[in-house]
Amino acid sequence: MITLKNLAKSFGQRTLWEGLDLTVRSGEMLALVGPSGSGKTTLLNCMGLLEDPSGGDIVHGGRRLTRLSAGGRRRFRRDHLGYLFQNYALMENATIRANLDVAGRDRALQAEALERVGLAGREKEKAHHLSGGEQQRVALARLMVKRPSLVLADEPTGALDEDNGRMVIDTLREMAREGCAVVVATHNDNVRGTCDAVFDVQDQRLTAAV
Repeated sequence: MITLKNLAKSFGQRTLWEGLDLTVRSGEMLALVGPSGSGKTTLLNCMGLLEDPSGGDIVHGGRRLTRLSAGGRRRFRRDHLGYLFQNYALMENATIRANLDVAGRDRALQAEALERVGLAGREKEKAHHLSGGEQQRVALARLMVKRPSLVLADEPTGALDEDNGRMVIDTLREMAREGCAVVVATHNDNVRGTCDAVFDVQDQRLTAAV
């Protein structure tokens, strides 16, 4: 579970949000929505300790993440966080196996993850030889190997066709059922509809998904 308390973020004279309160529980999948520029990606980055909020607290497992040292933040990201980027964030000149090794070297777990995303037996292929959809599947498999307690996904279907987009969301949904807290920033109504709840970043309003 991750909780944001009275969170604020400003850039100079521009305030993205302030007084923002939000809790995402283990086993829950939450959609972050709002117009471009409302701060969805910035909010994900604050939750993942990639950016500092201007005020407020972020709490995970009873720990105030905003109080962690630089080393503590790195350990949190290493031990608890999985991030799914729209641009996949793979080592393009490395093999699929090498990309999975970043998350963990359990070969049985790697094989299971690749089977689940439809890439079984392709461990030796280089990432730059894969299509965009296949690269996102590798990124998903990497998440499964890592087994994080918190997954942050930034427009994970934005550059994918319908079939690959559906696989991404189905996999994230499954990870939530297995106990992860999953937060997805999206403009896609279909993605929004698969989530348990929807948080409008601009209005700071939480609703049940329809």
